[in-house]
Amino acid sequence: MSLFGGPPKPGPNAGDPGARIVHCVKLQKDLPGLDAPPWPGELGQRIFEHVSADAWKLWEERMKMILNEYRLMPFQKEAQELVAKHMEEFFFGEGAALPPGYIPQSKG
Repeated sequence: MSLFGGPPKPGPNAGDPGARIVHCVKLQKDLPGLDAPPWPGELGQRIFEHVSADAWKLWEERMKMILNEYRLMPFQKEAQELVAKHMEEFFFGEGAALPPGYIPQSKG
């Protein structure tokens, strides 16, 4: 479950042949999508339609960093507005796609 209450992870059938596949704008390939919009409104719907569950996991790590860096509480309206702005840029902003051949750093 996301810090803001959305369902960010694919369901138990994500690996099944019938799972919903999206062409991920962040990772630039076809991957299993999220089960439901992870954020309210138009931004959440765009993420649901164009972002993979794997890319959402990358975002969750970035979101934690943003909340900590700015010392924000997820329930604050200001925090939600700032997070939405960063989320929009992360997924849909200029240069949002990861470089070709990018491999996430392993956690050891």
